[in-house]
Amino acid sequence: MAAHLSRRTLFGLVGAGAGAYLLSACGGGDSGDPDGPQAINWWHIQNTEPMLPVWAAMAKEYQSGHDGVTVEIQPLENEAFKAKLTTATQAGSPPDLFQSWGGGVLRQQVDAGLVKDLTDDVRPWIDTLLPAAVQPFTVDGKIYGVPFDVGMVGFWYNKDLFASAGVTTAPTTWAGFLDAVRRLKAAGTVPIALAGKEKWPGHYYWAYLAMRIGGLGALQQAAKDGNFDTPDFVAAGERLKELVALQPFQKGFLGADYSSPDGQAATMGNGGAAMELMGQWAPSVQASASTSKKGLGDKLGFFPFPAVEGGRGAASEAFGGGNGFAVGRDAPASTVDFLRALLTVENQRKAAATGAVLPTVTAAADAIADANNRVVAQTLAAATGFQLYLDQAYPPAVGQQVNDSVAELIAGNRTPAQIVKDITTVAKNQ
Repeated sequence: MAAHLSRRTLFGLVGAGAGAYLLSACGGGDSGDPDGPQAINWWHIQNTEPMLPVWAAMAKEYQSGHDGVTVEIQPLENEAFKAKLTTATQAGSPPDLFQSWGGGVLRQQVDAGLVKDLTDDVRPWIDTLLPAAVQPFTVDGKIYGVPFDVGMVGFWYNKDLFASAGVTTAPTTWAGFLDAVRRLKAAGTVPIALAGKEKWPGHYYWAYLAMRIGGLGALQQAAKDGNFDTPDFVAAGERLKELVALQPFQKGFLGADYSSPDGQAATMGNGGAAMELMGQWAPSVQASASTSKKGLGDKLGFFPFPAVEGGRGAASEAFGGGNGFAVGRDAPASTVDFLRALLTVENQRKAAATGAVLPTVTAAADAIADANNRVVAQTLAAATGFQLYLDQAYPPAVGQQVNDSVAELIAGNRTPAQIVKDITTVAKNQ
């Protein structure tokens, strides 16, 4: 799937919670002795098909080749993971290997001394990864995490529903996008599926609009001075209000989850809406949440967020991020080696073949089988700029306020001018 933590998974699959998946009867433990028994405690959010068994198989394979090393996997649903990780980090005892999206949250963990500086450890092989994917995991020039997945947010759409409504080409401008929404509504189709309850999917709209109107510079400046009370951010809210006024979302969207049987992904996967604005994991989650367990198949298409007329941001600037792993400060010596094993070309190809991961290892890109995922990868590769999810890029409290404020705007409870003041108040106190 928000602080920014996103729930996406944000860069990851989001689904029902799963209990601890033990690959060994050996309990969690930690040993700095590379020659002694070592147990790696691994938390991740790939708690559903297709990646859950893939990760388990990779861990089992690693164990078989490394005597004395055991891997204890705990797959968690995205929100449950974040809650549990917060408790663990506040207690000063992070897991040995755990899901990370980089950005502001990782910086706080670095400042608190909770994660290992991996710069020297990964130096021999980090150049095999896409530089843009590594950037969110780099703090003050040092690497504190390694990404296994990278991608961007864009519109996933149902080609059949577009055709039935007479929308023959993917919109490239905001005005054209709003016209497509009107056409879809006129044809009796729900234009957009949205998980309003979870908030983070809504923030994508405001963030992208701010990018298209003010350019990446506006978001970067806000990160520096904490001031969101500017014409560009207000205008982003006004444009979002234009969309909300068309009532484009499915019935009950304010109470909808992302991955539940009646949530955003299922609504798309079952043909109940024409579009969703979501990351690269969308097709696999749509399929998993759909009644058929197959999703839309070749009926699904992808297009980038459109340009805003008169805006300083280009449509070639991408908004997204990647899933990765950080290493806890007390992790066993073998943890970084295990992380390296997960990022080999062979294992990245296995992950890419599931359709749930866009690999960060450049040589593994040939394993991207899904046509839409290839489009995402190509679009991202050609991007002229990149912005990390706002609820990841900014400090957690600011990211959460962005999500909360945009949700209030979409619900009609706050105005564009009010939400930028609310966000700024929180940002100025960081």
